[in-house]
Amino acid sequence: MKLLRRIEKKLKSNYKTASIYNKIAILGKKRNFRKNYFNNEIDDKLVLFESFMGRKYACSPKAIYEYMLSDERFKDYKFVWAFKKPDDKKNNFFDERTTLIKYNRDKYFEVISKAKYWITNSRIPETIIKKDEQIYVQCWHGTPLKRLGYDIKVKGKNAESSNRRVRKQYRKDASRYTYMISPSSFCSEKFISAFNLKGLGKENIIIEKGYPRNDFLFNYKKEDIKRIKEKLNIPKNKKIILYAPTWRENQHELNKGYTYNLAIDFDNLKKQIGDEYVVLFRPHYFVANSFDFEKYKGFIFNVANHEDINELYIIADLLITDYSSVFFDYANLGRPMIFYMYDLEEYKNELRDFYIDLKELPGPITQNEKDLIKEIKNCEKNKEKYATKYKKFNKKFNYLDDGKSTSRVVDTIFFNQREVK
Repeated sequence: MKLLRRIEKKLKSNYKTASIYNKIAILGKKRNFRKNYFNNEIDDKLVLFESFMGRKYACSPKAIYEYMLSDERFKDYKFVWAFKKPDDKKNNFFDERTTLIKYNRDKYFEVISKAKYWITNSRIPETIIKKDEQIYVQCWHGTPLKRLGYDIKVKGKNAESSNRRVRKQYRKDASRYTYMISPSSFCSEKFISAFNLKGLGKENIIIEKGYPRNDFLFNYKKEDIKRIKEKLNIPKNKKIILYAPTWRENQHELNKGYTYNLAIDFDNLKKQIGDEYVVLFRPHYFVANSFDFEKYKGFIFNVANHEDINELYIIADLLITDYSSVFFDYANLGRPMIFYMYDLEEYKNELRDFYIDLKELPGPITQNEKDLIKEIKNCEKNKEKYATKYKKFNKKFNYLDDGKSTSRVVDTIFFNQREVK
């Protein structure tokens, strides 16, 4: 076994052999999956959930699962959650109808071959074959600012081959969708183009009923805020900044994954705002590198591994992000936000570009740390300054988020009580 692992590590050590290894691995998984595919009958009351490719217990799959647990109509259903590290997630689950399995391993292939429903917020492995009677619900994980899939048009370095690979991934996954959840007509339009749903004859699979994951932002209690702050040991006399940057395609290390280069001088930031604020640092789940904030203990809290970002939203007084979709969700709370786009021109012209005019953003855009700190200090004034734009923004992008989206989505998926868009 150790020899095999050494060989595997060696093969993954450069791009050419890593590509060959991945193709061989996929063929092996396809062969393994097909054994179960033909042998297992579909269980109409078995539901498979996964979130962020097995990394988290969060987002819309979590919201749908917890709603189903409390709904008598599903009392005789069985639920399975797939995680990369299921042992680490056990403390989240107490219902006897629920089983945890390891993502993308033998038991996973067995369950997915017979589960009537697959509910996820990201792509499932391309090795998986969906039977005609199975229902694949793609929840996705946010309203997009940056372009996705077929909509990426930039001409940066290696962009052509990268775009071709991304389109193949999106096409493969979307060809299996039964439903795709959307929080707005804007989002529906972008999903149809980004996932090539029209080209696949699937433009009518959209469930445009709001995002289940955002129900919590309308239904949380004061006790939730207290509980979360105590869990994270946040000082009671400090206001909270949630800093949630996204990942960059051009920051990647072979055999490690996407990395993130910190673009803030935290020594200066602490000096400027440390008396009033603490910072919750939340990188994108794709980011693989670790961060050492020991010298900033008590000022910076690394919440990269915090299970559900919704809990971070409700305790944050201010959001700082760049091109991440987090601000669409956070906008439901009506609190100030700042956009720190230090690499704006590069990101726009060489990596992704955007779906909307940045003038629509309900907060100031900063491109250097000096201006960022200035805006932090003026965030309460910004709240008044951007009030009209904020209202207009929510009317366009969040008008279906009302705390009841999950019930509408569940009724559509399981009981077809409402028409799909």
